[in-house]
Amino acid sequence: MPIYQRGPVSIRYEEMGSGFPLLVIPGGGLNSTIAGLDATHPFNALKEFSRDGFRCIAADLRNANGGQSTGPLEVDRPWDAFTDDHLGLMDHLGIDRFMVLGYCIGGPFIWNLIKRAPQRVVAGVLTQPSGHRPELPDQFYQNNSANWAPALRARRPEITEAETNAFLEKMYRANSDFVFTVSRDFVKACKTPVLVLPDDIPPHPYAVAMESAMLAPNAQVSLYPWKDIPERIPLALRHIRMFLKAHL
Repeated sequence: MPIYQRGPVSIRYEEMGSGFPLLVIPGGGLNSTIAGLDATHPFNALKEFSRDGFRCIAADLRNANGGQSTGPLEVDRPWDAFTDDHLGLMDHLGIDRFMVLGYCIGGPFIWNLIKRAPQRVVAGVLTQPSGHRPELPDQFYQNNSANWAPALRARRPEITEAETNAFLEKMYRANSDFVFTVSRDFVKACKTPVLVLPDDIPPHPYAVAMESAMLAPNAQVSLYPWKDIPERIPLALRHIRMFLKAHL
């Protein structure tokens, strides 16, 4: 698969289909990979929407275990470093304006993309978005300390435990509220159309998904529950298709 190179950053990506660009951000937290779209997701957006007149692009997240994207651990700006990769990939492909669909960690990434490049993001689909759950305030730090950081350090011995701890501290503890990357005031003022598909497992709080949808003036919400009922997944996909095509 092709590689996008920017200095010390190397991003493995895949394209499928043709038409209006749709950036697909896989879930899986910091272990977000293209392969995960088939392995663990309720549907593979790369395959689904490439058949509907969209040029779908997905990438392995920088430094994801099981992926092939690598780069520095930017301790002081973790969320923005990943957003640099997303926007840099679009620049590399010659894409100015695009839509974006993200699962799980893709929710905070979408909000950050809208914040960083509001003129480029035409619309966003937040699928099972992750967010801060007050009754489990440290779950993301702890989960990634156990399931992401050790394997990364084993693969990259130049990265220390102190660095991964500081990275996760900045990412999940420094702004441990709501959707991590933007404030409620930002969402309330955001004019970009968004479609939210709520979930309600520990990393994907239903309350945060619904609050963001209620705040955003151009938001829609799909049905819930949906992903755990196979018969409802086609209906959710139909809603996404209608939303995307309405904003072409």
